[in-house]
Amino acid sequence: MGESLRIYAKLVGAQGRAQASYRTSFWLDLIGSSIIVGADLIAVLVIFSRVPALGGFSISQTLVFFGIALTAFSIADLVVGNIERMRNYVRMGTLDAMLIRPLGVLPQLLANDVGFRRAGRVVYAGAVYVVALSYADIDWTPGRVVLVVSAPLFGAVFFAAFFVATATVAIWWVESGELANALTYGGRDLTSYPISIYGGWFRRMFAFGLGFAFVAYYPGLALLGDPDPLGGPAWLGWASPLVGIAASGVAALIWRTGVRHYRSTGS
Repeated sequence: MGESLRIYAKLVGAQGRAQASYRTSFWLDLIGSSIIVGADLIAVLVIFSRVPALGGFSISQTLVFFGIALTAFSIADLVVGNIERMRNYVRMGTLDAMLIRPLGVLPQLLANDVGFRRAGRVVYAGAVYVVALSYADIDWTPGRVVLVVSAPLFGAVFFAAFFVATATVAIWWVESGELANALTYGGRDLTSYPISIYGGWFRRMFAFGLGFAFVAYYPGLALLGDPDPLGGPAWLGWASPLVGIAASGVAALIWRTGVRHYRSTGS
């Protein structure tokens, strides 16, 4: 186990040194990725320049949801986001090479092309989250102090599970990229706003059926101490760890099934 971790660390370190060797390009990518994420915040501000509240929540409350969702997604994207290239690995036979090595396939894929430029998104998202918390009227308690840290972390676990699960579909359907993006990047956009703004069937399918409501909405309500306009009980605000762990278990099952049934490139 220890030897494997050292090997993975060396692979990730080699990726970092390779990307940093082109310093101008690296810093431009780092800054550019942060600016792109900043466009999402501008969209929220534009909406609130036209309406005083959204789904019953003010701009300061909505920015708490936004900060949790953006931080969670940015962490997941940094750690496992490169697995979205899974369809290319299947098509080019890269996955075949990884299967014959005496190392775990998934860690190899994650260490194969780490996008360190995405670290800028994490810093930006974290800054937005901190500012949102400073403007929100939060009655701080020990539980909420724990929640303010755990919410984006377990949200990241949830998003990471979706990255892995949707990328695995490429084993059966190589051109599954749009489906994966709809659930990962689409999930980021969905969780950035109060769930109460979405219609009945859409909310039931994605917010509750797939669990996106537990990324930012319910933890945000618990932080703010606000009741759920949809009538949900207060304890749902503390359920994100269970939902994140459950999503990880489903993703692991999908991944193992996919690898077990992989029949090599061209099949």
